[in-house]
Amino acid sequence: MAFFAPLRQWNCPTPGSGWLKYWVCGWLLLLGTLALAPPRKRLRTRNVIIVVIDGPRYSETWGNIPGNIPNMASRLKPRGVFFSNFYNNGYTYTNAGHAALTTGINQPIDNFGQEFPQQPSIFQLWRKATGKPATAAWVITSKDKLHILANTQNPEWKDQYVPSIDCGVSGPGTGYRADSLTLIAVERILTRYKPNLVLINFMEPDGFAHAANWPFYIRGITRDDRYVMQLYEFLQKSKDYRNTTTLLITNDHGRHLDGIGTGWVDHGDACQGCRHISLLDVGPDFRTGQTVADTCTLVDVPSTVSYLLKFPLTQGHGKVITRLFKSK
Repeated sequence: MAFFAPLRQWNCPTPGSGWLKYWVCGWLLLLGTLALAPPRKRLRTRNVIIVVIDGPRYSETWGNIPGNIPNMASRLKPRGVFFSNFYNNGYTYTNAGHAALTTGINQPIDNFGQEFPQQPSIFQLWRKATGKPATAAWVITSKDKLHILANTQNPEWKDQYVPSIDCGVSGPGTGYRADSLTLIAVERILTRYKPNLVLINFMEPDGFAHAANWPFYIRGITRDDRYVMQLYEFLQKSKDYRNTTTLLITNDHGRHLDGIGTGWVDHGDACQGCRHISLLDVGPDFRTGQTVADTCTLVDVPSTVSYLLKFPLTQGHGKVITRLFKSK
């Protein structure tokens, strides 16, 4: 019988050769199978913070290390897991990339902040599952148009369980703010409200690239590298976040591939430059000092967050990134 084939491979007795031993071996087989999955009950993560550095190309970040990202490449990478083949396999512009990160679905969406995602976000799903207040989940972004990540078009979820937002200069329609001010807002909100689920957007690489300002585009990447390190150090000093917080650092999209010519100014198609982004993960349940070549995509991030914080995400198109987790 096919059911007993694994027992034979393990040299376990099959029916008729000692039922007590058979049942013992059956349980050992089951426990061995379960051990292949990440140890959910032993997870130490209580907080998840997603940092999105908006719009740098891989060639100006992880394709030339330490280069413009000395903190992430030399100080944070040894403490976590880096995915060198991480992609936006959906729509390679800002709102769509962020929506993939917060819903687990690749979807076309208005890029000017006039359209909510089709399905509820991880913030709404998590809040419903836990009963936590709006101040326990935050969308904190340099781009004001990313307020759309807090809500959905889905009539069953629209305006329900939405997170708190701190977007742009002072909310939707007020314009972009400097990433340094966003970092200040992040530290203020974390200190006051102690949220468990947060998304942060740093926009300067994308903003200066669209302005065709190459020196400031590079400066934006370097500054955001420093801000990520400052955030990590803030978390390590906080009794509310130290040893219980997972930090996921990624991008929403890259840029066209043509050196420092006119093409790098924009993005939005299926070229390698627009699709190839990065993922660096640091957390108490993850391995350390690892580079993983497995191909993963933006929609895998929400599935992994739902696993870490133990809430359902049945709508997502992604998978839990199991290569992150420590072996038990």
